Amino acid sequence: MGIGGSILLLAVGALLAFAVHLSVGWLDLSVVGWVLMASGLLGLLLTMWFWNSRRTRTAVPVEPDEVADERRRVAYRPPGADI
Repeated sequence: MGIGGSILLLAVGALLAFAVHLSVGWLDLSVVGWVLMASGLLGLLLTMWFWNSRRTRTAVPVEPDEVADERRRVAYRPPGADI
C-alpha cells in the first residue's frame, strides 16, 4: 500500500469520523471512518516494518591481504628454442 496510501486512508477516515454528520440509513459513516483510520495506521506500520527489515544490510570491509593474487605467470622462451 505504501506510505501515501496509508496517509490517504487516515485522512479520509478522519474526515468521515469527525467532520461528516450524515445518516445513511443502515450505514454509520463514523464507524466507516474509524475502520479506515485503523486500516491506514496498520498499513503505515506494516510499510515501516518492511522498509526497516529491508535496509539492514551491512558492508564488510575487505582487508588488503585477503585480495586474491591475479597475476599471470608466463614462462619466457627465447626465440628459436624448441621444447
